[in-house]
Amino acid sequence: MTTKRLAVLDLARGLAVVAMAIYHFSWDLSWFAFVDWPVSQGTGWRIFAASIAGSFLFLAGVSLDLAHNDRIRWQAFGRRLAMIVVAAAAVSLVTYFTFGDSFVRFGILHSIALASLIALPFTRAPLILGAGASIVFLTLPLWAKSPTFDGSLWLWTGLGTAGYPSVDYVPMAPWTGITLAGLAVSRTFRALKLWTRLSEFRLNSSSAGIIRLMGRHSLAIYLLHQPVLYGLVWSAAAIGPDMDRSGKAFVRNCSLACEDSLGTPGICRSACSCTLEQMKSDNIWDALQEDPQNQSLRSRMNTSYAQCLADAELAPQDD
Repeated sequence: MTTKRLAVLDLARGLAVVAMAIYHFSWDLSWFAFVDWPVSQGTGWRIFAASIAGSFLFLAGVSLDLAHNDRIRWQAFGRRLAMIVVAAAAVSLVTYFTFGDSFVRFGILHSIALASLIALPFTRAPLILGAGASIVFLTLPLWAKSPTFDGSLWLWTGLGTAGYPSVDYVPMAPWTGITLAGLAVSRTFRALKLWTRLSEFRLNSSSAGIIRLMGRHSLAIYLLHQPVLYGLVWSAAAIGPDMDRSGKAFVRNCSLACEDSLGTPGICRSACSCTLEQMKSDNIWDALQEDPQNQSLRSRMNTSYAQCLADAELAPQDD
């Protein structure tokens, strides 16, 4: 068993924390319309977010192996699990009051707690079983997805259609497979004595030391960093000029939907910007925000969009 902290592991967890802060700060800037980055919808941003979540889950599996490879330390495991569960509940509560119906129902902390429970028995099972279980969980959505799992009751499984928006959703399948993969890789490293070799790297430079410190306190930073960053951006938006957040969000979302069918970013952005300007000119924009399901207003919006799209398709496009 590894009895001392591995500097490389703290560094890896610290780098994941840094990446997480970068993503969340970018999301905050986009939410308050300081930037027009498609943080919520862009493919690159989605991959970035998934890689961060995967990093934390993978490292959770590694940590399980290093902590319980010779025997399960139930007291330490229970204490850590309780901390994560309480933190997950706090995230759900805070985001409920912040984002309403888009609150975190089953996010990264919920996923780590469940994955840890599922993976714990595999610390004592043959390595081949843990590796096989990882493959099963990773592929579950491909062969076990069913309408039976639709709705809130089975939201945590990832095997149905949730039907709810969420600012963070990391269900059991396929994500638990990543924790099991981390467990299997760590066990392989121990068999090859790679952890012993890696423990020789002390990484004592000042920059590495700061990142390692962040890795050692990743849970506390996770809980505190987003309220701080969100509060700073919110304060800047409150005291700064009107950024027309809803208008920019409309153009961004409209453009993404348009590109799905037309695949022409320049035309789509021009058409959506034109639609927003036309709605403001016709004095229906504010009314539509107050009553987004008003069919009469939506019909006028669609008419404006159709005309703007036709005009944009006829206009010359910059190469």
